[in-house]
Amino acid sequence: MTLRFAQAIAGFAPRLPLAVAYSGGADSSALLLACAEKWPQQVQAIHIHHGLQAAADDFAEHCRGVCAQLGVPLTLHKVDARNVSGQSPEDAARRARYQAFEALVQDVRLPLPVHDIAIAQHADDQVETILLALSRGSGLPGLSAMPAAWSRAGVHYHRPLLQVAGAEIRAWLKLRGLPHVEDPSNRDPQFTRNRIRACLLPALEATFPQFRDTFARSAATAAQAQELLLEVAAQDFLVMAERPIIEAIQSLSRARQANLLRYWLSSCHQATPSAAQLAQLLHQIAACRTGAHRIHLKVADGFVERRGGELHWYNAPV
Repeated sequence: MTLRFAQAIAGFAPRLPLAVAYSGGADSSALLLACAEKWPQQVQAIHIHHGLQAAADDFAEHCRGVCAQLGVPLTLHKVDARNVSGQSPEDAARRARYQAFEALVQDVRLPLPVHDIAIAQHADDQVETILLALSRGSGLPGLSAMPAAWSRAGVHYHRPLLQVAGAEIRAWLKLRGLPHVEDPSNRDPQFTRNRIRACLLPALEATFPQFRDTFARSAATAAQAQELLLEVAAQDFLVMAERPIIEAIQSLSRARQANLLRYWLSSCHQATPSAAQLAQLLHQIAACRTGAHRIHLKVADGFVERRGGELHWYNAPV
């Protein structure tokens, strides 16, 4: 029952020292314990105190106790994870969490100087991510789900448990007898992920027992295809001297135009257009045949407009 967990930890080879994102829950507790045993004196824990529920202080105290028991240094960092209008609570908490990780690493505020952080997301989380992407009509980036490793702002992140089912992680932790906390928000049906976990995953298990593996293969294929599209977009953008020149965009096929525009908006402005916004922008580009044609469209949280023969994006005023 715990073979895959053991294999995942055995094959995990980050740079040391390593930090583990530690919530106190079963998954991160298992990852922290396994890493601390594999690399004694080379592992530390980071607990992000979101302050979003009454039990947050209790979670922090639990983490202090477990880390003292394991002899693992703990850094506790409080963040303001409240969501703003139009932002989901999960997204706000996730953004605050990663900003905190990066600030701690960059400002050298950890007991051990690290650049690698391990996160305990697992195979069930990956399936939930894919199902959410499908429900939103996402393209390849969404269907690629969560990468096993990636880098951002000088921090290298790892998800070594993406091939391991949540039940197997809990079984391993139970054998080891390490206490953990249960986050009550994980049972709150207002969150779509929780409804997927409670209703859809058991149905998938009953109908397609190997669904975690097959979903993972589909996500890997989507990620590979997305990587190829990014390479094509980068090449097209380079031909334009890395400027969105309208005439050059018009020379491409519509699919390649869309690919290039998504790449430009994402890589240069961290903006993601909706399907409707992208379709309208493509329509305006196709209609742009005279110098008098004006383009001014809402895209993400800013605007795309025509300036001479090029497209420009700028932030909407607050």
